[in-house]
Amino acid sequence: MRRILTIAILLAASFAGAAAQSFQDSLISRPAVDSTLVGRDIFDVIASDGVHLNQSQSIRAAFAQYAARGSSRTIQGYRIRVYYDNDHEARGRSEAVARAVKGRFPEYSVYRSYESPNFKVTVGDFRTKDDALRLYNALKSIYPSAFIIKENINFPQ
Repeated sequence: MRRILTIAILLAASFAGAAAQSFQDSLISRPAVDSTLVGRDIFDVIASDGVHLNQSQSIRAAFAQYAARGSSRTIQGYRIRVYYDNDHEARGRSEAVARAVKGRFPEYSVYRSYESPNFKVTVGDFRTKDDALRLYNALKSIYPSAFIIKENINFPQ
């Protein structure tokens, strides 16, 4: 009787684990961002498709204000640190590295900072580590000392 009970408990635990993993997988998957809509006003997009939207000007202004407020916020995310040094030529090298990365990967934001006594260059604003890994794999052949860091990033636009 104990064996049957033990087997039943183990089976129930394995099914619960599989269900939890399936639930986590559903949380991780995200729809892709339509790059044709980035930076465009949603109300203009709707109007260009022939849809007429009746709304007061105050609603449109409130939405624009909400979107503008989001641009100054930060959230927890990931960046890739490609340079970190404190020798006497670090300032010049950090500027050169920042220019080189921006020239090679113009679609990503490049941040150069100084935190005494170190000059740092980081790349990107990634919400997940998986997103950061894609760029990291491209950067590690150019900058072998690059690594992913958890940092406050700019709120997605």
